[in-house]
Amino acid sequence: MECFRIAEYAGNRPLEVKVCPSGYPGMVYQMAADRTAAIDMIAIRSGQAADLPALFLHGQGSEPSIMRFKAKPYTTIQVVFKPHALYSLFGWDAGGHLQRLLFPGQFGASELERALVEAASNEERLGLLHRFLAGKLELSGRRDELVERSLRMIREQIGTIAVQDLTTSLSISERQFQKRFARVVGMPPHLFIRVRRVNEALRMMHSGQYERLADVAYALNYYDQSHFIRDMKLFSWVSPKHIAMKVSEFHHDLAGSSYL
Repeated sequence: MECFRIAEYAGNRPLEVKVCPSGYPGMVYQMAADRTAAIDMIAIRSGQAADLPALFLHGQGSEPSIMRFKAKPYTTIQVVFKPHALYSLFGWDAGGHLQRLLFPGQFGASELERALVEAASNEERLGLLHRFLAGKLELSGRRDELVERSLRMIREQIGTIAVQDLTTSLSISERQFQKRFARVVGMPPHLFIRVRRVNEALRMMHSGQYERLADVAYALNYYDQSHFIRDMKLFSWVSPKHIAMKVSEFHHDLAGSSYL
């Protein structure tokens, strides 16, 4: 697991949250105070999902999404997995779950969903989630240490890394590496690197260390500004207008947006 995230909302106005794909799969528990679903709809460019259960699992994605919440108080708990978790935890070929939502019966979590809804506190829910995932890991035990090593290299060198750097360092052919990476992570390595680089750009924008968004593109070694703009448009909700702004103006203009 990468982390747990808990969000609680006490208001009574509908919310819309824009989400940049992270390359990480995850599990989401979402429940309103009246024990109905908190999320009204999740939409991506290629489709949308509604009538979501209290607990669902999502695979990796490369499309930005919008989460629309109902006009009521709610709690959400998000389990952010490592990029290789669908393979390591569930024993799946992750490539078959790109951009997919899975309901509890599809990943052996029907009893877990009921227990989460009936739990008296978020602390109890975190314990339930941890025990469920620990059990999955014990049963699966699948690892691809070469791919996991490549993921660490991508994290550490996100501004400069390329697929050829990985295959050279790992002493593996590009064809073999592409196949293993897609099976374990769920998307081709070049696409994963592009998604993670956009996430790093967004993190840098929020760091306060850069005056203009073009400076962020330079720091991440984008070939040129048009390449940076193309990836930002593809994987996030940032438009060319925003890229021309100073970082302080970007924060003000996109208040209320969230990138994961």
